[in-house]
Amino acid sequence: MKKIISIAVCILSTSFMANAQMYQQKMATFLNILDNYYVQDPNVDSLVEVGITEMLKHLDPHSVYMNADEIKKANEPLEGNFEGVGIQFQIFQDTIIVIHVIPGGPSQKVGVQDGDKIIFVDTAKVAGVGITNDGVFKKLRGKKGTKVTIKIKRTGEPELLDFQITRDKIPIFAIAAQYMAAPDIGYVKLERFSATATEETRAAIDSLKKLGAKKIILDLTGNGGGYLNQAHSLADLFLPDGKLIVYSEGRSQPRIDLKATKEGDFEKGDLVIMVDQNTASASEIVSGAVQDWDRGLIVGRRTYGKGLVQKGYTLPDMSAVRLTMAHYYTPSGRNIQKPYTKGVDKYREDIEERYESGELFDSSKIKITDSTKYYTHNKRIVYGGGGITPDIFVGMDTTWSTKFYNKLVRSGTLNQFLLDYVDGHRAELEKEYPTLNTFIQKFQVDSTFFTQFLDYAKAKKVVPDSAENYSRSIPTLKNQLKALLAQNLFNTSAYYQITNEQNPIYLRALNAFSDGSFKKFKIDTFDDKKEKITPKSPSRNKKKK
Repeated sequence: MKKIISIAVCILSTSFMANAQMYQQKMATFLNILDNYYVQDPNVDSLVEVGITEMLKHLDPHSVYMNADEIKKANEPLEGNFEGVGIQFQIFQDTIIVIHVIPGGPSQKVGVQDGDKIIFVDTAKVAGVGITNDGVFKKLRGKKGTKVTIKIKRTGEPELLDFQITRDKIPIFAIAAQYMAAPDIGYVKLERFSATATEETRAAIDSLKKLGAKKIILDLTGNGGGYLNQAHSLADLFLPDGKLIVYSEGRSQPRIDLKATKEGDFEKGDLVIMVDQNTASASEIVSGAVQDWDRGLIVGRRTYGKGLVQKGYTLPDMSAVRLTMAHYYTPSGRNIQKPYTKGVDKYREDIEERYESGELFDSSKIKITDSTKYYTHNKRIVYGGGGITPDIFVGMDTTWSTKFYNKLVRSGTLNQFLLDYVDGHRAELEKEYPTLNTFIQKFQVDSTFFTQFLDYAKAKKVVPDSAENYSRSIPTLKNQLKALLAQNLFNTSAYYQITNEQNPIYLRALNAFSDGSFKKFKIDTFDDKKEKITPKSPSRNKKKK
């Protein structure tokens, strides 16, 4: 009991409440009364955890409590590897939400997507039953080769979707893909800001430069962030010495500036950063710094809008709270944190609301929650208060998403066909296509191959629901067949190299190098002869009236 009281007192002693001592005594007294007089023997340990969790819910969406085991497992996607289904998740409103699907992992192979809500695992309902993070790990983690079935709710789909997933070892790499997009353009897909993100990105860029790259596309779509220090060091690759990258400031934390510190590996070449609605946190720091200094173009859709900095505080029983202790700001002074004053529920529903409002399809639907004007290095106007708005907007394309296509993917039919095909034809495929370039140039999903696939799907009872849906699915279906076959024969880079052929954000980013966009948006390569202008301190910016 004394241990529990000490935990409660320790937590409350760090409180910002004016009368901290009184509240400490209040909590300790309540726990003593509970322990001595309640009609049944109370599980005080559990009650304290519930109390801490509920208190944090009333602060902000990103302050959370985790027990020791949850801490270890939460850090795995940034530090190591594990065996499971290959997703990052968060529990919200008693529902498991897929925050990110790990590329090349089992969940991606069957078609699970970011934002999916897991309702059933095998036959057990997991929504609305009080499941914990540990409970999710127990249900979804498992030995390589074992299977698990999930049912998910997806925005825009009226019915639950079924997926059977074969667990596998999940490697954790920051870079998902790198290749030459054109003779002088290199492409890098950064998946997460893990402990090795900068090191891997530097190595990727250096490798591409040796192949002739003078321009870089950095793909941050779907990148939910990670370590702040990695965002700082990665942005340093692109910005000259002394340039402000980000700063943080809070009620009890004085302003901390993070600046470029040394000559970066790619300070001069043309740079385009790809973003979307799932680009968050550390990804937004890099995107915001590049945009504010007019160092490169931001292409895609408005980013998530997470501008809160958390710090972990260990409690006496080795559990911990991750407490928001500051906001971070871009060099021009923008706080890109989206509003959460209407409660955590509305905050979590923001992406769905963007979909329903049409924002993901039409830039005119973007809501500016902060009307304050901020200015980039070259005096372009930008806004804060809800993510990074791209310089060049690219709407979401959902024309290919049909019931037939989705069923092929989520049932595992698409991926299983290709696994079986490669197993049966590997020798002849490797002989005919000894290199990835040979495969990309020569391999076609011809009528024979496509018919073979359709027959396989029919045998699995997956058939088109209508001629119209079948027709709309064909281009994407053929692209996926080729891409997944390449991934099985070569690597994940091969997958992205082929799927990007139909990726609207990628195609627009590629076109930006030659259509005059850099001149239009006054993108600066920081010629040493040009005057350097340091943006005003964020806290000093005033609203324009």
